[in-house]
Amino acid sequence: MAPNARISRPKFQAKLPHFLLLLLLSLSSSSGYGHDYSDALRKSILFFEGQRSGPLPPDQRIRWRRDSALRDGATAGVDLTGGYYDAGDNVKFGFPMAFTATLLSWSVIDFGRNMGPELGNALKAVRWATDYLLKATAVPGVVFVQVGDPLSDHNCWERPEDMDTLRTVYRIDRDHPGSDVAGETAAALAAASIVFRSRDPGYSRLLLDRADELLWGAAWLHKASRRREYREYIVNNEVILRAGETINEFGWDNKHAGINVLISKEVLMGRADDLRSFQNNADGFICSILPGISHAQVQYSPGGLIFKAGGSNMQHVTSLSFLLLAYSNYLSHSNHIVPCEGRSVSPALLKQLAKRQVDYILGDNPMRMSYMVYAFGQSYVVGLLLPVPSSTVFGACDLAGSRRGIGYGARFLIPAPVVVRPLFCWFLPLVLFASRPPSLTLVLVDRRSTCWCFPISPNG
Repeated sequence: MAPNARISRPKFQAKLPHFLLLLLLSLSSSSGYGHDYSDALRKSILFFEGQRSGPLPPDQRIRWRRDSALRDGATAGVDLTGGYYDAGDNVKFGFPMAFTATLLSWSVIDFGRNMGPELGNALKAVRWATDYLLKATAVPGVVFVQVGDPLSDHNCWERPEDMDTLRTVYRIDRDHPGSDVAGETAAALAAASIVFRSRDPGYSRLLLDRADELLWGAAWLHKASRRREYREYIVNNEVILRAGETINEFGWDNKHAGINVLISKEVLMGRADDLRSFQNNADGFICSILPGISHAQVQYSPGGLIFKAGGSNMQHVTSLSFLLLAYSNYLSHSNHIVPCEGRSVSPALLKQLAKRQVDYILGDNPMRMSYMVYAFGQSYVVGLLLPVPSSTVFGACDLAGSRRGIGYGARFLIPAPVVVRPLFCWFLPLVLFASRPPSLTLVLVDRRSTCWCFPISPNG
């Protein structure tokens, strides 16, 4: 155990192109691409099973995966088996994993009724993360936040099933604080407690009793417990914790847009007028992401994909699309619209912008290529950077001559490099569109550019 070591920051690697595209929003009866959202939803949730760590359950659907990392936590005298591997390595980062659990829970809370037969698998995905987070918070006053050293991990390329070295464990406590990961862990446990409130009351109470910290965590704790002190914390710390800054950012390392959208539901339903500033921030987020608004801060690629500077662009696409759909749902139920520089933005318009992003990922893009993790459609990315199936990637094939991997059958088809983090909220748009495909469609003005899942020039 290395409590004094600096906790490594997870990194994103994949990059996508840059610049603004004007989109023409119009009415139409169909998309013209006919994507099978139900199949995409199923494969997106299945991906989490491919990233599982620890002893696998009998109902594990990806059968070639085996138990792995069964001694995690041993160097600290605790059990830290389970959870999810983070990216193209075997490290378990508590911060992004907790955010994954939070967003999965939010998806189930708001849209679980639309998941059909995939609801059970979504619940298992949530619980696989929260079971691990309960282990990570089992020692009073301590949160174990990371298992594995990224430097040594990247220097030893191997399947998790083949690891035989005891792994370094990192923790936060009073002497080694880490409020960001503590708050995210609290948010995850509180959000999941809502998911299991009626399904498993005892487990729900355990999750809620373990959670507590900061504004994002306080928002979920208030939603889960309705205790006044959490509401007061939100009101008193809105300015101090800068909820109104970077309102168009949302991801594992910046929660501002998510905080505002989450709390806005209470305001729109008439239950929290003293929190109206959060709704104003959420409206500002919507205006900043809409193409064609003069003060828009979010850029689009020439092909129509949301683009944010930094790595792994799909994390921004999926997380912002998540918020568009969630806020659209809240606006619809409260009969509200968003005013943007004299224009009235309807909930239906927000759904269409989110749908456009989903369709782009599934193949409605200049390359006519699906960027899903699993093989989807007729053309898809097949490069990979992932040690899980590496025993077969480097030359070994099955009887059919195909590479094994996370995909169905014997095929391994995954973008390079892959990370769990962009997938946490990717399946929410699929949930909505799989259950009731919308009748409105976004029409592209320009299809001239190409878009790759690999690092290229911003002007590409």
